[in-house]
Amino acid sequence: MATTYQHQRRTLSPQRRPMATLRRNPASPFRHVDLVLLGCIATVNVIGALMVYSSTRGPTRPYDLSFLKKEIMFLIIGNLVMAGVAAVDYRRIRDFAPFIYGGTLLLLIGVLVPGIGSRAKGTQGWYQVGQFQLQPSEMAKLGLIIGFAAVAAQFRGDIDPRRLGVLLGVAGIPMALVMLQPDLGTTLVSAAVTFALLLVAGIKPRYIGVIALIGALGTAGVLSSGVLAQYQKDRLTTFVAQDSPTTQKHARNDAYNLEQAKRTIGSGGIAGKGVFNGPQTRLGNVPEQHTDFIFTAVGEELGFIGSATLLALLATIVWRVWRAAQLARDEFGTLVCAGIMAMFVFQIFENVGMTMGIMPITGIPLPFVSYGGSSTITSFVCMGLVLSIHMRRFS
Repeated sequence: MATTYQHQRRTLSPQRRPMATLRRNPASPFRHVDLVLLGCIATVNVIGALMVYSSTRGPTRPYDLSFLKKEIMFLIIGNLVMAGVAAVDYRRIRDFAPFIYGGTLLLLIGVLVPGIGSRAKGTQGWYQVGQFQLQPSEMAKLGLIIGFAAVAAQFRGDIDPRRLGVLLGVAGIPMALVMLQPDLGTTLVSAAVTFALLLVAGIKPRYIGVIALIGALGTAGVLSSGVLAQYQKDRLTTFVAQDSPTTQKHARNDAYNLEQAKRTIGSGGIAGKGVFNGPQTRLGNVPEQHTDFIFTAVGEELGFIGSATLLALLATIVWRVWRAAQLARDEFGTLVCAGIMAMFVFQIFENVGMTMGIMPITGIPLPFVSYGGSSTITSFVCMGLVLSIHMRRFS
């Protein structure tokens, strides 16, 4: 009799509403969305869009909205992609890691084929898709992280010389393909990411010196070979000896860019000239300001206060990624977050540092701030992965 009553009670009771289930399930991923991370990303997006517009309008085209419209489109697409990636359990992405990594290699190989990939500024590194350019080397950084993390997670911290060789091979193949373009900046980012991933994966300390020696010999070999274009070597020379007369003679363009960048940042002072009021930015004195040298617009128009605020927001993003790495449920999640964190740290330090003359000039964008579809959307995919890992730390 009691059993019949309970059955009728269950039959007559209304179905649970989705929100009620969400409230009663503490492990639901959507209860653990990192709102701090999302807030910082949104704020940086706004600053980036303003700086892209300011650095592309100029005195002769004050109402040119073409770059701003494209940047807003990139941000909208990026946010949608980030939400889609965050909604997917990252462990499913782990299952498809071989296909993601393999697809990345195919894109890098295809772009090197004449007639398929397009060449710009001495680099064979783009696919021309209508009016837009797709840069596979940007996506290759994330493909490297996912492929490396999937393999390293299976070793569970036990990395002998054979396994170390496997991991170096996983990282080295896409790096070699990117270097064939040649794209020095992306290769440097990938090298920094690989080193960080090896440390987190549990590499033995005695191997670190060997890897550092191999890296130094490889760098010397690349610089002495014909892989790099002359302008890329000039950039390194300009950074090492900025005030040398020889450097000024043989690398005039890069020396000019660096001098204008430092002058633009320094002119901002404490509070800046105001948005859209930077003289250097309005006159277009800094080449490639909306992409590689976007931080100069921030320094001039927002000053030290605005620049420090932007760097604090980017530092908070890095901190939340590191926090997600520590809270991750498995080693794959920890490694993915660690790789993304290393990528962002290196790109931020290199991009800001090269505008101040403390790092070599390379084509590395400032995440979420520099203009560019491939780099922007890749950054959003990375954040979607971090959110997915953070959201599912209890599931």
